[in-house]
Amino acid sequence: MAMRTTLFIFFSLMVLQRAQGQYQLEIKVTGVPSDEGEVAAALYTDADSFLKFDEVFRSTAEKAQKGTILLTFTEVPQGEYAVAIFHDRNGNGKLDTNWLGIPKEKVAFSKAKMKAFGPPSFEECIFSMNSDTEIEIEIN
Repeated sequence: MAMRTTLFIFFSLMVLQRAQGQYQLEIKVTGVPSDEGEVAAALYTDADSFLKFDEVFRSTAEKAQKGTILLTFTEVPQGEYAVAIFHDRNGNGKLDTNWLGIPKEKVAFSKAKMKAFGPPSFEECIFSMNSDTEIEIEIN
């Protein structure tokens, strides 16, 4: 009887967790310029943490493939998010910039593009997650 109760509680918690909004985000990254290094993505939850490398909600990276690759985040709670992507061509794990802070490596964002004088804001990049979601981002 105790085993049945334990199994019931376990499966109930799994269903409840899914009902509370644990989803999968798939990002189709197009325009990857080469097979060198990795393509990295950072998932942000608010404007205060946006584009701060030490305040990323989640991150992932895959070996670069010229053309298109797929990046996946699992168990993402329901909410609003923004994604920043870069092609870490030299594989050093960071976005290389020049002395002015302008990226030397290709970057892209969910729902927005780089501006003439800097990156887009969190508000320009946000999208909602309330189910499994697929987005496409072209890296420039």
